[in-house]
Amino acid sequence: MMNEEVSAFILNLSQPWQIEVSNRLRQMVHQAIPEAEERIQYKKPHFLKNGHYAAVISPSKDAITFMIMNASGLTVPEGFEGPEERKWLKIRKEDTPDYDLLSSLLVQASSTL
Repeated sequence: MMNEEVSAFILNLSQPWQIEVSNRLRQMVHQAIPEAEERIQYKKPHFLKNGHYAAVISPSKDAITFMIMNASGLTVPEGFEGPEERKWLKIRKEDTPDYDLLSSLLVQASSTL
């Protein structure tokens, strides 16, 4: 379910490419987890499944970081960072993220939530 606060947050990002990437990530989360709830928490969009954090979109000046929670046991490709329980990928302006891969990782990670 789309949340107005999250929509406003994304629209207010300073760079057009950040808005585009964030919207793609948001749509991808909702396709991967149809029942996902979204809300602004800690000043950034969080996506929850059954009340548990599943993913976070975290913008910074030069990147959009997409974090997958509950990632223990996930095999993530090179480029991902983070401790075992959560992994993130920094997406910069010139990057072409593999949204299918991100979706598949998110489906795996959230399957036990």
